[in-house]
Amino acid sequence: MGRVALVTGGTRGIGEAICKALQQKGYSVIANYAGNDAAAAEFSERTGIPVVKFDVSDFEATKLQIKQIEDDNGPLDILVNNAGITRVCTLHRMDPNQ
Repeated sequence: MGRVALVTGGTRGIGEAICKALQQKGYSVIANYAGNDAAAAEFSERTGIPVVKFDVSDFEATKLQIKQIEDDNGPLDILVNNAGITRVCTLHRMDPNQ
């Protein structure tokens, strides 16, 4: 198995660009997404990069999916945490759940 990269929020925008760049560098890339099944399927068909749907804000779901990804592909060499939403708040005012 080659070097493995997981990109969260990897099927659109910046995440897609990161996935493609890693793929061009020879990584086996897996793209995570959370909601848009049609966009994820189109991305996967167009790029040949497999997609895995899970909500990165759900710790247990993420833990299970990463284990499955590693079982299927080998250990992760790169993790790009690109997924996210914008909540306007300064860091010192955030609680651990944020």
